[in-house]
Amino acid sequence: MIEINIPSREKLKINHLVCDFNGTLAVDGILMENIIPLLMELSKVLKIHIITADTFGNVEEQTGKLTVEVVVIPSENQDQSKLDYVKKLGASSVIALGNGYNDKLMLKHAAIGICPNQTEGCSVKTLINADIVCSSAEDALNLLLKPKRLMATLRN
Repeated sequence: MIEINIPSREKLKINHLVCDFNGTLAVDGILMENIIPLLMELSKVLKIHIITADTFGNVEEQTGKLTVEVVVIPSENQDQSKLDYVKKLGASSVIALGNGYNDKLMLKHAAIGICPNQTEGCSVKTLINADIVCSSAEDALNLLLKPKRLMATLRN
């Protein structure tokens, strides 16, 4: 668990990191190398969930060495499937990370929603629903490893 005390907000007790895969942690179905050590470090304090429609059919292979829970969702109503999953975990205990249109609802309802704008770009609807926009997933994950950065960005 990570406790985050953001001035002018309730203290957050984060137990889960819910991540999109393609466009967020992976490019063209390949997990980005710089993400692996960050996920390994975060898995010591958070339960990591990768939720994806698995466009390239290889998410299990790409994440096999990581301590993560992989959830493959149907190709229809992906935004609702991702939101339902975050709600099942308890949205107030979730940080959500995603860049695609189908990530907009989970970012909006999670305790903190982070949108990385990298190789694939990001959906404007998702960006609007995010609490934070980062230039990369690496930067986003580093916010969780150094929570004072979150405090500085989100305080009033």
